[in-house]
Amino acid sequence: MILMNDFKGEPEELKRAQVAAAERVILSGWYVLGSEVEAFEKAWAARCGAAYCLGVGNGMDAIEIGLRALGIGPGDEVVTTPMTAFATVLAVIRAGATPVLADIDPATALLDPASVERCLTPKTRAVVLVHLYGQLRAMDRWVQLCRGAGIALLEDCAQSHGAAHDGRVAGGFGECGAYSFYPTKNLGTLGDGGALITNREDLGALAGRLRNYGQSQRYHHPHLGMNSRLDEIHAAILSARLPWLDAFTARRREIAAAYTSGIRPGRVRLLAPPLQPGNHVYHLYVVLAEKRDGLIAHLKAAGIEAQIHYPIPIQNQEPCRGLARDPQGLQHSESHATRCVSIPCHPSLSDSDIDAVIEAVNGF
Repeated sequence: MILMNDFKGEPEELKRAQVAAAERVILSGWYVLGSEVEAFEKAWAARCGAAYCLGVGNGMDAIEIGLRALGIGPGDEVVTTPMTAFATVLAVIRAGATPVLADIDPATALLDPASVERCLTPKTRAVVLVHLYGQLRAMDRWVQLCRGAGIALLEDCAQSHGAAHDGRVAGGFGECGAYSFYPTKNLGTLGDGGALITNREDLGALAGRLRNYGQSQRYHHPHLGMNSRLDEIHAAILSARLPWLDAFTARRREIAAAYTSGIRPGRVRLLAPPLQPGNHVYHLYVVLAEKRDGLIAHLKAAGIEAQIHYPIPIQNQEPCRGLARDPQGLQHSESHATRCVSIPCHPSLSDSDIDAVIEAVNGF
């Protein structure tokens, strides 16, 4: 079976490096907020071109902490996309703010700026921009839109590790960027993990306190914080995996290029290509099919795993049916959610695996 993710197929050298990293933490006797977290935070900040990086428990917490550090909470509205993992909207709700859903661009599945503009009200304080599937697009417009409206831009970078626009890395366009290091991410650890990056010293300092019970120094709590700390062992694993990120990203792009050139238009359609080569890191390679269930069954019969990200848009999730939304509706997200299919695009795929996927898709 050609899997969506194949951790067992990763290089033995990387596996040994991760074992050594875990052993280093165990032998150190220090497991929370120590030198491993500090080292990874410094390395990830440098990789993202950010001044500050705070390791946190997961990507959802990173969004919540970012919003709270910006002073966004009860009475405030935050515009975001319905085509995302539920964690994006849940983080807004946990921060005490009210999510407002804008529609997507059907060509890319990314948040549509025109739809966002229709959602703005005097209560709007921020846009959470999700770099869905690993792609950046129209970042200059997003910066101008938020600046013109006097609202904050927070980037959900859970799927876009290393994606860049005009040489600037995801998370560096807004007030802060939230990363997830869940195992399936382009840079993942062996469990949950996350980080918040920012170029603002005040946000970095406050986020560092909020992740640790709101503590400024031991037993002094000027804020009502939370317990969301990147563990030492996960930081060590991430430091071991970070040197592999560029090569793995290059392989994902090779796979995506093969799919884009090899999959023939027909019953399966492709999304719009990135505007710049560096815009997309292909956390997921997504195609569209009117007869999606048939495609998935066809691929399974050919020994290929496929998944759906995401079959239920946020507005159709039970706790979110009453959320405010674009007055013109969310029809593009509704349509995309019924047709999107993710096919394997991880760096452990062999050339023969890629050929098999292309052949199977074209044979549908």
